Amino acid sequence: MSHVPPALFVALTELVPELHVHCIEPWCVIGSAGALMLGADVGVADVDVLVSRTDAEALMVQWASRRDDSHVPADGDRFRSHFARFRFPGLPVEVMGDLELDAGDGWQPVSPGRLVLVGLQGLAVPVPSLDDQIRLFESFGRDKDRARAVALRKLRQPPSVLPIVASS
Repeated sequence: MSHVPPALFVALTELVPELHVHCIEPWCVIGSAGALMLGADVGVADVDVLVSRTDAEALMVQWASRRDDSHVPADGDRFRSHFARFRFPGLPVEVMGDLELDAGDGWQPVSPGRLVLVGLQGLAVPVPSLDDQIRLFESFGRDKDRARAVALRKLRQPPSVLPIVASS
C-alpha cells in the first residue's frame, strides 16, 4: 500500500472501528480513499463509505452531532442514495446508503463486488478488489473517476512470462 496521508489516517483510525461496531450489514470504503488503500497514486478529499440504507439511517442517528447539513452532494442527476456527510478529524466522511447510479439506462444499484481487507495500524478496512474498483470508476463515467481507474490499472501485475532457454 502506498503512503496514507495523515488526514486520511486520522479519519480512518476513528471511522473504521465505529463502522465495525455500528453497521449490521457489509460496508466498504470506495472512491479515492478506497483506491489509495490499494496503492493507487490519487488525491483524497473525503472518505466515501458504501453501506446499506438501514446502516446509513443508524449512522445518521449515531453521528447526528457530526452531520454537515450544509453540504449538497454533486452529480445528483447521476447518483442517489440515503446520503449524509459527517465531520470527522482529518477528512469529511460521506455515507451512502443503497447507492444507485443512472448512467443513462435508469437507476441501478451500485455493487462493490468482491471486497478485500486492507490493514491499517491493526484495522481491517474493507475496500472493493482492484478489478471491482476499476469497474466502479469506469461505470461512474466522470473525468475524475476515469483518472482513478487509470491509476488503479497501473497496479496490475503484468502476466508472468517464462524465460526462453536456449540450449547449445
